[in-house]
Amino acid sequence: MLTCIIRYHITPTKKAAFAEYSRNWGQAIPRCGADLIGDYAPHEGSSTLAYSIYNIDSLAAYETYRARLAADPLGRENYEFTMREKFLLREDRTWLKCVSTPHGAPA
Repeated sequence: MLTCIIRYHITPTKKAAFAEYSRNWGQAIPRCGADLIGDYAPHEGSSTLAYSIYNIDSLAAYETYRARLAADPLGRENYEFTMREKFLLREDRTWLKCVSTPHGAPA
């Protein structure tokens, strides 16, 4: 299992647009094959950093998921929404693998 963490730099005056974008992905991402943990928007402190976190089985599964997401009607709409509203200034993906015992799991 791999975890993808996306760090977004967003336009601080367009937090509502990021929230709409996130709600749309909340529907499309699970439907296309990834386990969305959640999207996180600025609340206190930085007004430009936001995050999305999801799990997927492997990088091969990620490629299949990306193809499904590109073909998904809501996925395409959401991509067009970002291009039109221009609230995402930058996004960086980091891939992590859990190497500890998850919280609450027996040791």
